[in-house]
Amino acid sequence: MFILSSSDTVPLYKQLYNQIRDLILSGKLPADSKLPSVRHLANELSASCNTVDGAYQELYAEGYIYSRPRSGYFVSALDQEMAPHATTSAKLGRNDFLPPPPARFAYNFHPARLDQESFPAALWRKCLIEGLRGNSKELSHYGDLQGDWRLRCSIQSYLEKSRGVMCDPEQIVVSSGLHQGLEIVAQLLKDDHSVVGVEDPGYHLPRAVFENHAYTIRPVPVGQSGIELNQLKAGDATIVYVTPSHQLPLGYVMPVANRLALLEWAESGGNFIIEDDYDSELRYQGNPIPSLQGIRPTGNIIYSGTFSKILSPALRLSYLVLPYSLLGAYRQRYGSYNCSVSLVEQRAMACFMEQGHWERHIRRMRTVYKKKHDILLRCVEASFGKRAVVIGQGAGLHVVIRLHVTPLSEAEIIAKGRQKGIGLVRFSDFHATGNCENVTLMLGFGGLTGNEIEQGITLLSQIC
Repeated sequence: MFILSSSDTVPLYKQLYNQIRDLILSGKLPADSKLPSVRHLANELSASCNTVDGAYQELYAEGYIYSRPRSGYFVSALDQEMAPHATTSAKLGRNDFLPPPPARFAYNFHPARLDQESFPAALWRKCLIEGLRGNSKELSHYGDLQGDWRLRCSIQSYLEKSRGVMCDPEQIVVSSGLHQGLEIVAQLLKDDHSVVGVEDPGYHLPRAVFENHAYTIRPVPVGQSGIELNQLKAGDATIVYVTPSHQLPLGYVMPVANRLALLEWAESGGNFIIEDDYDSELRYQGNPIPSLQGIRPTGNIIYSGTFSKILSPALRLSYLVLPYSLLGAYRQRYGSYNCSVSLVEQRAMACFMEQGHWERHIRRMRTVYKKKHDILLRCVEASFGKRAVVIGQGAGLHVVIRLHVTPLSEAEIIAKGRQKGIGLVRFSDFHATGNCENVTLMLGFGGLTGNEIEQGITLLSQIC
């Protein structure tokens, strides 16, 4: 009746459970029919009683069978029309619902990839252990809603010194990535605001988050001075998302005159600015650009920062600096929530910053990425020459090149690149319309070695 295979990777008790379950769901084992005793079925299958008992116990726990005192196990009555088909589990492989493995490229120019040797694993392990030893009792309860106080103090000290952000630790909210921070902002502002201005071209994530919260999205063109303020002022947006220190994706820096004008737009109309300072530490020419928030600390500016672009995106450690005008609303709306970031990792990050590792890591990675940045520029110049113009150099983990003359479309270049082992993102995805007038390529260099950059750019120029 049942067949068990010791060569199968599925445990024996699970094999038996699956077979009995399928017979019950198919109706081949009708309601109230008696199952063989544990000992009898174990002898029949030449299996241990533990194997049969394990299968029965799982079936019993899930309600497929029931027991009668001193009588054994019986099949439960099920609504066969509502029950899943027994053949489903037999026909579908265990991987049928898994997504396909991510594509692997010899030359992956994705803009968000970091240097593969960059993560300071030994130091991070040391900070994790110190965090566990020094604060083990605090792991027995939920942490602060806004995040660990030590970490917030470390973030506040770093932001004031390195980014010119003026805030108190109580204004900082630790979040698990930019998307969660934007979710918080969308909830806080939705009672009084419904239209969001976004840079075009610009990062697609803010558009998606605010659309999911029923906001109206107003794309605003971007020029060499950042977002076009005249068009922003002429529209009906009362919130704007900007990347003023390194515009994503074009890399432009908003000059101080425009920053002051943007602040005036916010203050005069009761509007809000979301300043995403996602990779400001990685500036290779001159000093890092001071934050917009530092110009007007008491203004309607929500500052967003992250550890993803320098340390690791896998840690999911980001933060917001909320203006005091929103703190009351935040605590009222989220007072019943708990911080979504692991307290262990928060304590490790606090230790990492307190011991000076964070700032040393920034300096080291700035050197590493500047070298790759310069190699990329030399290779583009050598391989493309006057066929392409570079946009947004001098900072971050990517540059943009605009092709003057090419017989191929963006989609064709990406498809041909895949065949050659080159991974590219669609620059058109950064446009709100999904369309781009010129063929423009976004070239991330963070995850590539110098040799890979040279070889990849050479191949890419041959395709274009």
